[in-house]
Amino acid sequence: MRLEEDQLIHLYRTMLLARRVDEAIVKGLLEGKVVSFFHSGQGEEAVGVGGCSFLNADDYVYGQHRGHGIAHILAKGGSPLAFLAEHYGKVAGSCQGVSANHYCNPEVGMLGAAGTIGSAFPLTLGWAVAAKKRGKKQVVLCFFGDGASNRGTLHEALNLATLWKLPIVYVCHNNLYAQYTPIKDAYPREDIADLAGGYGIPGVIVDGQDVIAVHEAVQAAVARARDGGGPSFIECKTYRFRMHSEGSPDVSHADPRPLAEVEAWKKRDPIKLFGEALLSQNVLSQADLDRIDAEVTAEVEAAEKAAMESPVLDPATLQSLVYAS
Repeated sequence: MRLEEDQLIHLYRTMLLARRVDEAIVKGLLEGKVVSFFHSGQGEEAVGVGGCSFLNADDYVYGQHRGHGIAHILAKGGSPLAFLAEHYGKVAGSCQGVSANHYCNPEVGMLGAAGTIGSAFPLTLGWAVAAKKRGKKQVVLCFFGDGASNRGTLHEALNLATLWKLPIVYVCHNNLYAQYTPIKDAYPREDIADLAGGYGIPGVIVDGQDVIAVHEAVQAAVARARDGGGPSFIECKTYRFRMHSEGSPDVSHADPRPLAEVEAWKKRDPIKLFGEALLSQNVLSQADLDRIDAEVTAEVEAAEKAAMESPVLDPATLQSLVYAS
């Protein structure tokens, strides 16, 4: 799909919005506003935004736990207010503040998330079975990290998805580290996408810092799935700029992550790279970039204010969320 100028700007703005919301959560955690924890996704915005922008409204997405899926959520139509308020434990949150960080919003095709790594695969397999039975050409996108690629549930899901030609696209955020373990010490090959060959499905490797490369690879896989071609596997080479989770040590095994490695990847910030590309293509000027930054910053500040002003759910109503009447 060839993108028009307004769509290119939308990609840039959405990545920047995801970054600013992520930064707000990190700051809110330090200030005691956040009632749970947070796994920052700074550095990986191009994967979620490139993958989830311009899907159909009724397509399903399982966002990755990195950044708690904020880039995927915003690209699919979710709001900063609902995300922030959920982390603050407020009623304006996507689940009225009850989940704290596991986003669920069926209206935008996000049916929930779980803290168990590997649970994404059987869940999205079920969504894909339902999508195929409906016959409405819906597609499921399943995002996961490199660490999850060693879970048995992925292989079980890939096997059934291929056998049944389910409309599902598997997108791996390979940020080189599964919590504290480098992928090179946990997986015997350089490319996780090599797994696709064992199931006879397409396996594609893209630069996860290039939002257009991600977009094009995902759109091709989505088109294949809609036409009944079955699943595809996309590996996005990316990097997380911050520690695994806020407050935890930023280590590789027991040693600090190499500073030179971190700084080298920060030079490939996906937002900066895409902004420079839009400047060089005369899609945006520096004044435009500054204006968008100011607008996004104001939007996040307003969402933060509204989230903090939102009340906490009345405990008397909690039972109604657990038991059906």
